[in-house]
Amino acid sequence: QVQLVESGGGLVQPGGSLRLSCKAPGTTLDYYAVAWFRQVSGKERERVSCISSHPGKTSYADSVRGRFTISRDIAQNTIYLQMNSLKPEDTAVYYCAAIRGYGCYDPIYEYDYWGQGTQVTVSS
Repeated sequence: QVQLVESGGGLVQPGGSLRLSCKAPGTTLDYYAVAWFRQVSGKERERVSCISSHPGKTSYADSVRGRFTISRDIAQNTIYLQMNSLKPEDTAVYYCAAIRGYGCYDPIYEYDYWGQGTQVTVSS
């Protein structure tokens, strides 16, 4: 069982930045497509961004494109989500999810492994 662990959430003012991290102790994430999802209570979980296993093609939701950046640090076996120019509507629980293999598939059921989530709150 692959266990994913998110960190880096917190409270930030509008216009500020946060960097989320996703790690998988005991698993080499190089061989996984990894996505970030977010969810607000009462709403569907939304895929924010994804990075393919090789060579690392990225995708973004329209709502975050140009503000968020997903990346891999192979040496640290970590996937990051750099979030800039944060807005109150970015407030959500953010989850890391992974698929064994290359592709960033759209259906949420394709994601085999999930973290527990980290809270991001954007408020003044």
